[in-house]
Amino acid sequence: MKHPSLPLLDVLSRRIPTAGSSWLERAKKVTGAGVRAGGAPSALPSEASTWLDRDRFLATFTAAARALGKAPLGLDADERDALEAAGVAAAIEGWPLDELGRVTMIALISRCLPGPELEALLEACYQQGDGRERQALLRALPLVTEAERFVPMAVEACRTNELPVFEAIACENAYPAAYFPDLNFNQMVLKAMFMGVALARIVGLDRRRSSELARMAEDFASERRAAGRSVPADIGLLSLEHEHERATRIPE
Repeated sequence: MKHPSLPLLDVLSRRIPTAGSSWLERAKKVTGAGVRAGGAPSALPSEASTWLDRDRFLATFTAAARALGKAPLGLDADERDALEAAGVAAAIEGWPLDELGRVTMIALISRCLPGPELEALLEACYQQGDGRERQALLRALPLVTEAERFVPMAVEACRTNELPVFEAIACENAYPAAYFPDLNFNQMVLKAMFMGVALARIVGLDRRRSSELARMAEDFASERRAAGRSVPADIGLLSLEHEHERATRIPE
């Protein structure tokens, strides 16, 4: 299976505006994106500290919006097939082009940067980035190598009060269901309800539903009712009775 960064780079390269061609060349250089035959990264992990220019990477990451613009991405059938074959399950249809550029940069550099250096680099991206840069980083997490390293960053992102940043990790993103401990996943789900985010947008909710999550949801609902506030209409998705009914429903 191809690394997901390669079909992402292919999609990005097809849509790069003329004014953004120099940005793409810089992005390839700062991520070690040159490849040998067979798709092996040209910069091996053991060499990373000698070729990585962190400041230039961060500057290129930031410059994506200006160089690429924010036109929404539309995929053709061949591109969807290539991304699916590479295990890219993220819902990238409709992403702004600059977001695709940033996600591709992170996926590319994760192929050849040692874990500790990658952690430090992405932490710098997150701490120094604006809201849209943080959104791109969070959406890229399922695509990086050794993705479990970034659970603390992703959990911290769930504490934000910026709805677009919260949605970037909680919605249409396979990372939380794949890597979050139960407590952190459950807290993310409750915050989604509190912020008015539809639970159907949380990837993997069905398989992460639990009796503890159902109890927490019921406590949440009780507190809302006691305060005279409305209860989210989709809270029933968290009940174990809902799962039982779905499993035993006779097909029409």
